[in-house]
Amino acid sequence: MLVVIPRPDPPGTLAEREMALAYLDYHRLTLARKIDGLTGEQAISRSTVSGLTLLGLVRHLTEVERGWIAEDFLGQDLPPLYSRPGAPDADFTELEADRLQADLAAWRAECARTDEVVRAHSLDESVQHERMGEISLRWILWHLFEEYARHNGHADIIREAIDGEVGE
Repeated sequence: MLVVIPRPDPPGTLAEREMALAYLDYHRLTLARKIDGLTGEQAISRSTVSGLTLLGLVRHLTEVERGWIAEDFLGQDLPPLYSRPGAPDADFTELEADRLQADLAAWRAECARTDEVVRAHSLDESVQHERMGEISLRWILWHLFEEYARHNGHADIIREAIDGEVGE
């Protein structure tokens, strides 16, 4: 049964940090709405020619938030949640229907960590990234927006193929 998760538009007049968090939350809620009401089996079904699944997208975005915020920005040495040597795409490919709620909880935890870090640090604060050079927290936020926006487009198509649900 579909329960529509509220997803208000971000307010039109906010300070930069609050606007960034509002838009990030908007994109997260978009993804949450796409997977809401599905069974674990539906969430791991590959309904498109690409082989992407909604749960795979959630797991990937969990790794994205964890990687950019906890590892790259905070410098924490954390093991990947899903990917590993020999299976770099395990977040997309090694799916179990009965892990739906646990994987959603892991995603929500990483979202909360990101929000906490963004609230506690200057958007101008920067770190050295091994591939990108110096990057600011602002750059990381914009990268997160890009990841969510791109993958929410995939989520639209996948959800429509599963049960006909379409959304904005």
